Amino acid sequence: MPALEHIGSGKVRELYRVDEERLLLVATDRISAFDVVLGQSIPFKGQVLTGLSLDWFSILETPNHLISANTAEMSFLSPDERSAFAGRAMLVMAAEVIPMECVIRGYLYGSSWKEYASGGGPTTEHLPSGLEMASKLPEPIFTPATKAESGHDENLTEAEARAFVGSELYEELRTRSLAIYERGAAHAGTKGIILADTKFEFGIVDDEIILIDEVLTPDSSRYWPAVAWDPGTTMPSFDKQPVRDWLEAQSSWDKTPPAPVMPPEVVQETSDRYIDAYERLTGRAFADYLYEVEPR
Repeated sequence: MPALEHIGSGKVRELYRVDEERLLLVATDRISAFDVVLGQSIPFKGQVLTGLSLDWFSILETPNHLISANTAEMSFLSPDERSAFAGRAMLVMAAEVIPMECVIRGYLYGSSWKEYASGGGPTTEHLPSGLEMASKLPEPIFTPATKAESGHDENLTEAEARAFVGSELYEELRTRSLAIYERGAAHAGTKGIILADTKFEFGIVDDEIILIDEVLTPDSSRYWPAVAWDPGTTMPSFDKQPVRDWLEAQSSWDKTPPAPVMPPEVVQETSDRYIDAYERLTGRAFADYLYEVEPR
């Protein structure tokens, strides 16, 4: 823990205040499933999330909160902290967070598929009939949700979202989110990967709306190998699916803390999936990223 004011903990991240204008966002190797943070960590997960976010920030043409990810230049950290946080910490602008998750869905899957199959709801109210699980939607849809401090976010209808943040801000967030998704999906497509859905967070700095938090990582996005896409079937994903599958098979666990202890092979398979996602999306060896970020 650095000698900074600790202002928040998420399921994965720790947030520290550097000064009035800057925050330090640190991605840990923690992993959660079914809204429970597991007692075991996934090696390199935090560095994958940070490394991928950095890569996407450089690709996307949208204002964001990143100042620097070079811990060697963060004089407010001790030498040991600079090494421990290498590749997993971002110095960012302190923003006024807009309390609405901006979710974009290009394919019908997960909770939206369940909602659609049961008759429809906030995320599927405008969709045509006759779609299958994993169907590509006629066009990507914006399905915002409230940001929950714990547990599940709550999906909002368009009318609820407009009332929540105001119509003008709603339109701005919708337009930006769709544009970022389209750019991300197109880039992922060149790597043989489908970006099925994702969520963005935005904040305000000096009256400007900017992209904050992580972006287009396996924790905030659903990625599929394009060669495996088969509507009507369950899709493999580049994320914590091995963890979810293993936990689902533990009939004695009621999905409340503490979670059962995972076998080493599940931990390793999950770590490998995150690293695979990084390497496929960036076209770079993960080992090279680790070497480049190590303070010297």
